Amino acid sequence: MRRRMYAGNWKMNFLPEDAAKNAAEFRNKIQTMNAAEIVLCVPYVSLKPVMNALEGSVIKVGAQNMHYEEKGAFTGEISGEMLKAMGVTHVLIGHSERRQYFGETDESVNLKVLKALELDITPILCVGESQEQRNLNITNEVLRLQVNHALQKVYTKDMERVVIAYEPIWAIGTGEVAEPKDAEKACKYIRTVIKNKYGDNIANNTTILYGGSVDENNASDLFAELNIDGGLVGGASMKPSFSKLINNGIRASTTKGDDYY
Repeated sequence: MRRRMYAGNWKMNFLPEDAAKNAAEFRNKIQTMNAAEIVLCVPYVSLKPVMNALEGSVIKVGAQNMHYEEKGAFTGEISGEMLKAMGVTHVLIGHSERRQYFGETDESVNLKVLKALELDITPILCVGESQEQRNLNITNEVLRLQVNHALQKVYTKDMERVVIAYEPIWAIGTGEVAEPKDAEKACKYIRTVIKNKYGDNIANNTTILYGGSVDENNASDLFAELNIDGGLVGGASMKPSFSKLINNGIRASTTKGDDYY
């Protein structure tokens, strides 16, 4: 079933003690909410402290990256098996910052998606175009290639566990947010790519998020769009107002009716 989801990406912020404190404060505002799946993706060193702070709540904890090998000579990396052993339920894969700064490729993204599915960790697959690609009017081509590469060898039965996050690179951390209709157009196209690969049923039940300078002020307009099922939120997820953002998004999404969820 297609689900609403709001995922916070804390990136490289907060020492473990501060992360746990922030998570606990967030929990107090969000713990009774069950209208959407909520995930906090935190740095590796804060995974356990945040899990402890959220124990017993509806909020899930995700990692921001993982390696596709089980073990080996990969200094500085974390395997999916290690994340699974810690109780991690979700993982960001292919975030543009990983692609831009750390040499993430379509091939490695695909291997990570496959490994996450093997371990029953929900992959939140990030795709999106750069400003240059946007200017060249090749957004759809970029999205089609990224999605198809990332989903190679992903079987139909596994697609219900894959979440896709459309994050236009030009909007990440810049304060420039995609217009709701533009974000909707891109997310609808991603759904079309999935339809062409897996059929109507899978496409209609795939959760597609929007990310890129989302805040409590623009959440309502973005998440009211038919093909946007929630958000992958960066900077705003580290603030107390993240709960307000989620509330605004859920209220807006209910205008789409139960047929969509």
